Formats: sequence, C-alpha cells, structure tokens
Amino acid sequence: MPPTPAPHTPLADFTLPGGVLTDDGFARSDYTLSARRGRPLVLAFYPGDDTPVCTKQLCSYSSGLDAFTDTGAEVWGISPQSVDSHEAFARKHDLRLPLLADTDRSVAKAFGITAPGIGLRRAVFIVAPDGTLHWKHVSLLGATFQNTDTLTRELKSLSAS
Repeated sequence: MPPTPAPHTPLADFTLPGGVLTDDGFARSDYTLSARRGRPLVLAFYPGDDTPVCTKQLCSYSSGLDAFTDTGAEVWGISPQSVDSHEAFARKHDLRLPLLADTDRSVAKAFGITAPGIGLRRAVFIVAPDGTLHWKHVSLLGATFQNTDTLTRELKSLSAS
C-alpha cells in the first residue's frame, strides 16, 4: 500500500460515482478531482454509511456546510459503499454533501488509507486550489473525527498563504 500523500505534493486525479441530496431528490453524477481545481476541497473518507461515528461525522459536516462554503470549499464524503447505499444514508439523515462510492477502494488505496477488517481508515484531506495536498489527518482507530472548526481553520490558513 502506498503511503499517504505528503503536504504540498500533487494528488493523483480520480473520478468516482456519487450523488448529492437536493430539494428535488438525489442527483447522481461522476465526481472528478481535477474538475475542482481553482477551489479548495475537503475529502472526508469514512468507513461506512449509517454507522454511529460515520453518521455523527457526516451529519456534523452537512450541518456545517455554510462554514465550508464561506471558505470557498466543498466537502466530499467517500466510502466503499454503493451510490444506492449513499442515497439511503443521505435521505435518512438529510445529508447535503456529495457522497462518493469508492467500491473497489482504489482511491483509498491511492491515498494510503486502506486497512484490514474495516476497509479504510477515517481520514480527511484538504486539497489546495492547485490540486496539491494542503493538510491531512488519518485516524489510527477511527473512533473520532476532525470537527468542522478544525477543518475550516485549516481552510482559512490555506487562503491566507
């Protein structure tokens, strides 16, 4: 397994299927990292839909979306479950951020966060507008997650640099 990317290094491009809950339904599409160039992006990898810590994490990020958009950033949740699973999860908890399906864990592998037994480690990567890694946090056990305040502070430091 490759190591996690180092800060200030370019991230490998990827495209994953996903969707986002809107007022009109669940809009499915493909999400490509390079298409987000020019704006910061938060990649929130989580082990599973509708599990206790993951639900708390994604609900926190969804309810804090204004804080992220105030920094110009978007947040993508990424896990190994299918887009159908993501849709059910988003509808059940009114999650308003894109949820992407890394069903073969290829993106998690490229980011160096796959783990035996749980599939992937809970991790957050902040991508700078130029496509390089600005900041990362990879959890060893995954029982906690980085909160919105921590992430928006890192996003603000990105715009200040």
